[in-house]
Amino acid sequence: MPLDWSPLTAFLARYDRPLLMTHVRPDADGLGAQLALRDALLRVGKRPRVAIASKLPPRYAFLDPKREVVEDFRGAGENFADCDAVVVLDTGTYNQLGDFGDYLKKRDVPRAVVDHHRTQDDLGGLRFVDITAESTGRLAYEITRALGLTPTAEAANHLFMAVATDTGWFRHPNATAETFALAAELVSLGANPTGLYEQLYEAAPLERLKLTGVAIDRLKTRAGGRVAWTEIVMADYPATGAVPGDTEDLINYPRSVENVEVALLFIEQPGGGTKISFRARALDVSKLAERFGGGGHKLASGARVEKPLPQVREEVLAAVDEALAAG
Repeated sequence: MPLDWSPLTAFLARYDRPLLMTHVRPDADGLGAQLALRDALLRVGKRPRVAIASKLPPRYAFLDPKREVVEDFRGAGENFADCDAVVVLDTGTYNQLGDFGDYLKKRDVPRAVVDHHRTQDDLGGLRFVDITAESTGRLAYEITRALGLTPTAEAANHLFMAVATDTGWFRHPNATAETFALAAELVSLGANPTGLYEQLYEAAPLERLKLTGVAIDRLKTRAGGRVAWTEIVMADYPATGAVPGDTEDLINYPRSVENVEVALLFIEQPGGGTKISFRARALDVSKLAERFGGGGHKLASGARVEKPLPQVREEVLAAVDEALAAG
């Protein structure tokens, strides 16, 4: 059942300069939702700003090639002092907000959260969370409709990108009949699936493919082939010419190994610590992620731990073994 968006539309009506934010290491769902909501708010006379609290991955540069829309949030956020409200999209946890999380804690600014992940912190303000939604893009579509608008062709393209990528291009179990109906509507409004797919999946720089080769070469399994994992360390970036944003889809390779039930990707972080991506076919990995300070969906979650990668790897693999043994 769709959420009641009337409190959010009333919230948006009160403020002129909302800041639209998503999680660090932004993906196509978060960015698509931000850009589509920006389009809607511009059409109702608002002056929204879109920001990210980490680098824009190169694969998404085509969304804003001159960086005229997507702004960088850095430090204490002094350059966003003119924003009179905040809407956080595609996350509801502080550990996914980077420096922006500190900004939220310190600044008394009206805020709302729009998300589809189960794991949530209390960020204050309004909260609109629908864990049955396949993507935050769907929620941005519902907000657009609640504002009395039909998505423009550009917004429809952003929304299609969000929905398609968060369902694995309609392969994952979260792709339902309603998902395909929404996709059809967005295409009728001007979304270009072919162009999006080519840009996202068939325009990889050589450096990203070299990093993919490293991840595949390091693939390992355990628990009789039920668990597969790989890892990326900092030295891999200069060795291949890739950048951290090129790791986004690497989790798909351990997940694609035959008979694997749980897939893991460990990534050494520039500032220290280790990022972990969890994927599963049945096991609730959001509970595993929460044990390591993260969270997300039942079958797709993540966490970041301030410990060296080898230590984190062993702790996580032990936790996965325990969870599988418990059934």
